[in-house]
Amino acid sequence: MRTGRWEFWIDRGGTFTDVVGQRPDGRLVTRKVLSHHPERREDAAVAGIRAVLGLGPGQPLPAERIDVVKMGTTVATNALLERSGEPTVLVVTEGFRDALRIAYQNRPRIFDRRIVLPQALYARVIEVPERLGARGEVVRPLELDTVREELRAARRDGLRAAAVVLTHGYRYPAHERAVAAVAREAGFTQVSSSHEVSPLMKLVPRGDTTVVDAYLSPILRRYVQEVAGELRGIRLMFMQSNGGLRDAAHFRGKDAVLSGPAGGVVGMVRSAAEAGHARVIGFDMGGTSTDVSHYAGEFERVYGTEVAGVRTRAPMLDIHTVAAGGGSVLRFDGQRYRVGPDSAGAVPGPACYRRGGPLTVTDANVMLGRVQGAHFPAVFGPHADQPLDATVVRDRFAALAEEITAATGDRRGPEQVAAGYLDIAVLNMATAVKKISVQRGHDVTRYALTSFGGAGGQHACAVADALGIGTVIVPPLAGVLSAYGIGVADATAMRETAVEADIADPDGLARVRAASADLAA
Repeated sequence: MRTGRWEFWIDRGGTFTDVVGQRPDGRLVTRKVLSHHPERREDAAVAGIRAVLGLGPGQPLPAERIDVVKMGTTVATNALLERSGEPTVLVVTEGFRDALRIAYQNRPRIFDRRIVLPQALYARVIEVPERLGARGEVVRPLELDTVREELRAARRDGLRAAAVVLTHGYRYPAHERAVAAVAREAGFTQVSSSHEVSPLMKLVPRGDTTVVDAYLSPILRRYVQEVAGELRGIRLMFMQSNGGLRDAAHFRGKDAVLSGPAGGVVGMVRSAAEAGHARVIGFDMGGTSTDVSHYAGEFERVYGTEVAGVRTRAPMLDIHTVAAGGGSVLRFDGQRYRVGPDSAGAVPGPACYRRGGPLTVTDANVMLGRVQGAHFPAVFGPHADQPLDATVVRDRFAALAEEITAATGDRRGPEQVAAGYLDIAVLNMATAVKKISVQRGHDVTRYALTSFGGAGGQHACAVADALGIGTVIVPPLAGVLSAYGIGVADATAMRETAVEADIADPDGLARVRAASADLAA
């Protein structure tokens, strides 16, 4: 419905921030800005809006001209990857301090002689003298005085977030509520209780999700406040991992892990439907990573997943990510070519960005003439006013080819070396697609590959060839399709509860219906 005002749909990625503006007359305009720029103080999303409206840095945004801003962000994902969330204390029933660390004792790499566990999100554990039984009976009364002193000590030591996870707390939350109140009294600015965050049975996934929420929510809240401060008087909505939009005030850490990529899946589905395709593989290649997804008539969601070594139980679109993007760094380790997983990011970026960055997948495309500097704006270099630098790319690949020849005797030229690195990147991405399609029994040759993301068009045909796919769809807004998907997504709230009842019993079925009605209300 036209409001006579602008709408802005924004995907804030690790390398670029994509902006789609819907004009009052319904036409769309697009803009890309670097997510991080040393000479820019304002957030990239706000800078993108100003650029579309023709405003200079620092000029106030005209709230009367803007109806809504819809955003997806990688802030939460990056905080997990970099372990830069809020210092968090885990408050758990006495005797269970190591429950989340031990978890299920899964061994995904059974032949590794040295297992390195991912770094835990919580910095300290406080054990609570208490215990409720499975039927709510008090096995051990709650002793708050001990907990109060330990929480005050943790707060004095700089911890600001608390995750409260007590046994059977999802079903009988009285003790969790009491402990949470004490944590707030002690000065904790973020208190996540498991009966609110993930009110479902099983201590480990409930605890993991609560810790993630406590760890990420403050980072997210600060980012939301920073953006909202620039968008005074403008409605602000954020994309959730489940593929739906949520008002900024209700956006939580546990729902933000796949905020940006989820927009891409929605945009991919809508674009493919317009082209008449109902079976689609999404291929979203950005600057830092490639996200692949599968669609065959309905959105595929998972309710438990692992991101950056962190388990989370929350509804998310099923997206598989591989560390192969336009900014993935090319290395030679003395014996073989390596692509990624580290990325050059926005700063310094690829070597062709004129900031002294390393050779990347993008540079390989420049070397082979697949990226033409003349078609790119002059936004590179220290002052963001120069074109892409193809000369430094040729020089660096020539030096790399000589290094490879000296180490192995292989006399490939610079162009062949660049092509070899691209072959490896394509294979990595094709393998990722197979994980969400072929390995689940889907005949991938009956699908269309929808290519999007800033680097998708450079590699889509090669990936399709590697998979035996005969149709590639490149939507008109392929370079900013995640932002477009965020704009056309529905507003969504997903809520969960546990109902333990025999649904063959009429009374049990009535309880299920009553619980569903409560959630819907």
